[in-house]
Amino acid sequence: MDVFKVTTFNLQQLQNQIRHKTDGLSSTTLVLRRGQVFTVAINYEGRAFDPLKEKLVFRIILGPMFVNVPVSTSGQPSLTQWSAVLDRTVTGLTAPRALSVSLSSPASASIGVYAIEMRVEARLGVKTHSVGQITLLCNPWSQADSVFLQSEDLRTEYVRSDVGVLFKGSPYNIFPRPWSLDQYERGILDTCMKLLQLSPQHQADMRRDLQNRSDPVYIGRVISAMVNSNDDKGVLIGRWSGNYSDGVNPSTWTGSGDILKKWAETQFSPVKYGQCWVFAAVMCTVMRALGIPTRIITNFNSAHDTDGNMVIEEYYDETGKKLSVSDDSIWNFHVWVESWMKRPDLGQGYDGWQVLDATPQEMSGAFFRCGPASVKAVYQRKVEAQYDVPFVYAEVNADVHTKIVRNRTILSTSVDKRRVGALIVTKSPGSTRMQDVTSQYKNEWGKRNNDKKDKNTVSSSKGVAVSLKLLKPPVLGENISFNITIVNNEATPKQLKKHVNAQNKVYNSNPTATFWEAHDDVKIGPNETVTAKHEISFKDYMQKETAEDSLVNLAVVIEDVNSQERVLASEEFNIRSPTLTVQIQNESSVIINAPQVATVSFVNPFNTAVSGELTVSGSGLLEEKAQMKVTIQPKETMKKPVSFTPKMAGSKMLSASLVLMNPPTVLHGFTTINVKGQT
Repeated sequence: MDVFKVTTFNLQQLQNQIRHKTDGLSSTTLVLRRGQVFTVAINYEGRAFDPLKEKLVFRIILGPMFVNVPVSTSGQPSLTQWSAVLDRTVTGLTAPRALSVSLSSPASASIGVYAIEMRVEARLGVKTHSVGQITLLCNPWSQADSVFLQSEDLRTEYVRSDVGVLFKGSPYNIFPRPWSLDQYERGILDTCMKLLQLSPQHQADMRRDLQNRSDPVYIGRVISAMVNSNDDKGVLIGRWSGNYSDGVNPSTWTGSGDILKKWAETQFSPVKYGQCWVFAAVMCTVMRALGIPTRIITNFNSAHDTDGNMVIEEYYDETGKKLSVSDDSIWNFHVWVESWMKRPDLGQGYDGWQVLDATPQEMSGAFFRCGPASVKAVYQRKVEAQYDVPFVYAEVNADVHTKIVRNRTILSTSVDKRRVGALIVTKSPGSTRMQDVTSQYKNEWGKRNNDKKDKNTVSSSKGVAVSLKLLKPPVLGENISFNITIVNNEATPKQLKKHVNAQNKVYNSNPTATFWEAHDDVKIGPNETVTAKHEISFKDYMQKETAEDSLVNLAVVIEDVNSQERVLASEEFNIRSPTLTVQIQNESSVIINAPQVATVSFVNPFNTAVSGELTVSGSGLLEEKAQMKVTIQPKETMKKPVSFTPKMAGSKMLSASLVLMNPPTVLHGFTTINVKGQT
């Protein structure tokens, strides 16, 4: 008797992934976006399929949950529930026969790894076949999805692009830092899905976790906690102490791929070590891989308000040394991410960009995580809005109360309402330039005054004002030059004492020991202005630990000998490392699968020979990183050619880093390349 017999299934990976814009994502499964149709071919032998004799039913399985989806022979696929529609029958006298079925998932489906089975129900019995596995992601291309983003250019930038640039330094001396997001690297997507599976929420209640995964707000909270390892089997351990000998110095990471692979390869042991930009960049990779539009944000002069009073208190002694008295601190820069999603839980008007911060700072709902905090809620100071809006509001808007103290007695106090959140930036879509997004967080009152370069002028007495100004942006290996200007506002001469103090600083905390100071007496005439130039030599400030940039807290206290009044001016700044230059030989003709050569060059500005390790990497350009030891004589130019063969079309980044031992610093350089497809 001639029977209908299913033989094999074809998940049509290439066509489906191109249609779903998941091509390039590497997984052991078919990768799809929710709320969109995909096709499955059913190969069979024997007689043709007869819907009157056989019923085909797909079973879509996610953990302990499943839905049965009968194949309909007519109608359109649904985007509100799982559906399956028979497309057409393909018959051939000699060729194997095939049915094509269009399956679709709802735009609110949970993201995760699904198993698909198919039952053939006939009069003589039921036969169940395994079809395969799919990984279902969010879909910013679908209007019905809560992460829908209107612009194709922005979807390309914030979901598909693996070119990362983040910004570090201080508001008036910013440097771009290349970062390879690596979401297309082999195994990365599967590792990102593993993050969800290993979360405490999934371990505690699998069914509930899987149901909640339909909501990007929930996903963001889970990932924000899982990127740090503070209370789970998360990815990264944070360390800011300077001793990284049992792990990797955070300044030397160049991309997310190495970190996520290391986490997976060590049976999900946390990776050592991360700092804020590392946590944020890894979070950006995971969220983009999951289909949620995400960008990296830097907030310069970011307040860490530990007691929730929206005020940061800073203390100096009378010689200008900053004291570690308060738990509050101002981070020279802090890096988090914003993800794009609807916020039905907040009511109207709070959709769009949401702050998510994986750096472990404060607990939020029993875990070290932060967000998603609606940027619009931060702007409106809607501090009752969940999640963590007050904390983010303080990061960009806290007042700074600076006090000069002696033996616990406060000698003077000044208030600065503009310093915190001086500048908030992200990478511009389609380029590596910086985009200023300060006005999305702060209203007119909160915005910085761009023109007021000597912004640290502080005058807490009518008698004397003081300002401190760097003469040029400091660069490693050069002296730091600055002017101190004192103004006598009164018509009587004054006898003053001047105390200048420079301290080393880690970007996220109060400064440590003084490494340079100057003290002298100043006589100033009636209504006179006096300017003194100071210089700090390279050997005075040379850092001990390897870092991308050295940070300094510089302060001056002027004391009126007669009135005992004191005024203070301070400036926190970074000393930039020199940069590497990365150039492509034939930049206009970079074609997929065609060999190319790049040259990394660097002029040694130091008076001594330097040596270290040069690493060149590029996702989609280099299979393996190129690594080489280099030694460069004083004032010599290093030129190192690196061969690469692009494997993916589109905008790609080739980045280089040079870790020097003496002086201990990390240099970076990068270029973006537009790889053309084969014609």
